[in-house]
Amino acid sequence: MTKKIPYHLGVILDGNRRWAKEKGLPSFEGHKKGLEKVKEIIKWAKTRGIKILTLFVFSTENWKRKKDEVNYLMELAKSAINADSKKFHKEGIQVRIIGQREKLPVFLKRAIEKIEKLTKNNKEMILNFALSYGGRAEIVEAIKNILKKKISVEEITEETISQNLWTSDLDLIIRTGKEQRISNFLIWQAAYSELYFSPKYWPEFTEKDLEEALDDYSLRQRRFGK
Repeated sequence: MTKKIPYHLGVILDGNRRWAKEKGLPSFEGHKKGLEKVKEIIKWAKTRGIKILTLFVFSTENWKRKKDEVNYLMELAKSAINADSKKFHKEGIQVRIIGQREKLPVFLKRAIEKIEKLTKNNKEMILNFALSYGGRAEIVEAIKNILKKKISVEEITEETISQNLWTSDLDLIIRTGKEQRISNFLIWQAAYSELYFSPKYWPEFTEKDLEEALDDYSLRQRRFGK
């Protein structure tokens, strides 16, 4: 039997701080290790033929964290984008940042604009970084866009909403960090997605763990209510 591979995979990267705490390390070390794992899963996903990969890296709620931690994460994101932009482009990966980017610091917005412009025509894989992202905020923005387009009430359908969102429907969501919830991640797009909860913290997630999640997904029957 041919193994089914999700077209769009979403990953909630959870557990960086708890991983660090259990090892007696500062939370910054957990985030640094988590970034290394991000680079790895991009490679693993592309190798397996996944066409859209969306990584939940910083939520709208994460702005409530301590200022020094938030600043560190913003700098880490900028450094990662600048360091890997040419690599992503060479590999045919189109990079998109989804979320409330107006809240991001100027230096990060500049890095985002640069990488999105560089990779916008790439076709091998779409890589979404959900940054300053919230599912409810995304739906609010979709409604605002529909109102701006002056689409009549009678013309508004589920498809209309979907067309005004930041990304498409998900096939599979993997969440690490020992929690079993989706935490406001792509809540419209997750309506019919399969869910897989890993008992590992994000920094310790391995290629074997991904393979096990994909094997589990492949065995599921997706009926969509039929």
